[in-house]
Amino acid sequence: MKYIGIDFGTKKIGIALSSDTGTMAFPYTVVQNTAHTEEEILTIIANEKVGAIVVGESTNFQGEENKVAHEAKAFAETLSKKAALPVYFETELFTTQQARRYPDGSRMKGSPNVDASAAALILTAFLERNGLSSPRAEDDHSQPEPFQKKEGSRYTDHHDID
Repeated sequence: MKYIGIDFGTKKIGIALSSDTGTMAFPYTVVQNTAHTEEEILTIIANEKVGAIVVGESTNFQGEENKVAHEAKAFAETLSKKAALPVYFETELFTTQQARRYPDGSRMKGSPNVDASAAALILTAFLERNGLSSPRAEDDHSQPEPFQKKEGSRYTDHHDID
């Protein structure tokens, strides 16, 4: 199954796509967060034949939702309903900072695709955590359970907190 990864921001949204088999993630594009963003992403979902949505879960260092989290979750749930696809949440702490680093650890400046790279890191983490990124994952047709709100809990079924 093909996945779309989303790094939600109030100004820009990074988009990543997995391979058709859902085993690798690649930066795709960055879109401006405007009134037309939902439709733009729904078009990508339809054109790329995406089967599930993975959105970065925005939290602070204590694991609590930050100011962007509520907007991101509402956006994800709307996309999920309109596309009739399951949505999953994956921790996104430091993904943008990771995406700004060269392999030697030095920091790049002014990369226009940093948000798409961050989305690819979010999607890669999701695929790895769910055992979907291994070479054998192509033969395993089981999929993780989609996000479901739990009464009295602010965490998803797919969020491990120590």
